[in-house]
Amino acid sequence: MNKLFSIVLSTFILLQSFGVHYDDLFQLDELIEHAQFHSDQYGDNIVVFLSKHYGELKADHQREHQEEKKDHEKLPFNHSCSVTSVTGMVINSLKTDLNQLEILEYKIPNFHYQAPSSSLHTEGILQPPRFS
Repeated sequence: MNKLFSIVLSTFILLQSFGVHYDDLFQLDELIEHAQFHSDQYGDNIVVFLSKHYGELKADHQREHQEEKKDHEKLPFNHSCSVTSVTGMVINSLKTDLNQLEILEYKIPNFHYQAPSSSLHTEGILQPPRFS
């Protein structure tokens, strides 16, 4: 169940990074239905249909076919997104003289090391295995 949830969540994040929203997936039937209408009415293949609604022929198609405006609003991938990036830069003309840092060396050791010892080793408990 966790793997399924992870896969679905990762898919949604991937689709949103491409600009595809989850409601666009539910509007795919509208896209297929409108493509079939264009095929019957105008004889458009899928490439021409996509060009008229998402490509370079979009402005001409919207201007010439105002009666299809409500159908065009139902199509997926027609939301407009805007990304704005503002960069700010501050030029600091104030000059400050930094004093030299004095590094102090400590000569007194602050640790004590004692070699490990074990009474088990001297009693002979920890011995390598012997042949029987």
